[in-house]
Amino acid sequence: MKRQNHILFLIASVTIILQGCRSLNPSVMLKTGRGFQYSIFPAESSPVYKIALNDEVSFNIFSNDGFKLVDVTTLSSEGSNNAIRTSNMTGALKYKVEFDGTVKLPLLGHVALKGMTIREAEIFLEEKYSAFYNKPYVLIEITNRRVIVFPGSAGSAKVVPLANENTTLLEGLATAGGIALNGKAYKVKLIRGDLKNPQVYLIDLSTIEGVKKADLILQANDIIYVEPKLRIGNDVMAQVLPYLSFVTTIILFVEFFKRVP
Repeated sequence: MKRQNHILFLIASVTIILQGCRSLNPSVMLKTGRGFQYSIFPAESSPVYKIALNDEVSFNIFSNDGFKLVDVTTLSSEGSNNAIRTSNMTGALKYKVEFDGTVKLPLLGHVALKGMTIREAEIFLEEKYSAFYNKPYVLIEITNRRVIVFPGSAGSAKVVPLANENTTLLEGLATAGGIALNGKAYKVKLIRGDLKNPQVYLIDLSTIEGVKKADLILQANDIIYVEPKLRIGNDVMAQVLPYLSFVTTIILFVEFFKRVP
């Protein structure tokens, strides 16, 4: 009987360990299997951004090749017809790229901008508005470009706006507060593109050689994921103790009833 108890206890212990291994680090996301082929870093570190669905487009148009932008004598005048503004620098009105890739703009209605670079869209709209204004000058800005950063600690993820066109991976991490204390600097994943078939890059920021790759320019909707370390100490005990307590209670009950006459 004692031998059976030992076997039962051993089986229970192994079961707890096997179940506990997964629960010791339940916050780990975006795992890649063994032998996973990570994407090769692009030769072009700063690809030109192209307008995509759900982008918010800030739009300004000026006549006379933007003369008013540099004409200091008329900057303070009001009621001037030199500039027709659909937005301004401080409180810009925004136009959303709709499901069909079009943007609804004044006078033009729906125009297709999806897939164009910022410069291509500006030239395209200048040609369209030339039917209404003398030498139109168009300025476009995408105002909702952002990346998601998981710095390696539960509850600390952040959405980081891309304030300029050449924000690097290191700048994105720094804006989010840097790598968390429990984050693995040697295992930083950059996930890009369609989430159904994403490109996944692996960066080692623990070495100078790896930092060179961190000069990669971020693109809208990139995901930066720093894998967290395995939790130890109090966290491990907090995960394991409930299982040990359960098994110990069962064993005590069995021993108690065995001794009852």
